[in-house]
Amino acid sequence: MQRTDIATALADLIFNPELDLHEAADRHFAPDYRQRTDGKWDDRDGFLAHIAHLRGVVAEGTVDVHDELYDGDRYADRHTVHITKTDGATVRTEVYLFGEFAPDGRFRRIEEVTLMLEGAEADRNLGSAR
Repeated sequence: MQRTDIATALADLIFNPELDLHEAADRHFAPDYRQRTDGKWDDRDGFLAHIAHLRGVVAEGTVDVHDELYDGDRYADRHTVHITKTDGATVRTEVYLFGEFAPDGRFRRIEEVTLMLEGAEADRNLGSAR
């Protein structure tokens, strides 16, 4: 089983707009995927609506993974997302993530908490904006 990781998944989803959104999601997220960000749950459709929104406001970015742990079907990491928006503004957010893999190595569930380190107050909800 080849497992995905958050840096590869975010690169395909957000920072590679030439890749079709649904193709990118299918590479890294199981059909029954669900996510909780800062206490709010989304199913796969809600998650894809969020990513579609990000693709419209993000010009470029990178992900720095600081800590990463695999244990069976469990995954945890701490990473920082660096984003430059289409309007030139920058946002830097630290993310604490716990996840579960489907048997095929794609994410089935992610629960995360975000901490904005740099950016405008209006960007505080970028981790779940639509």
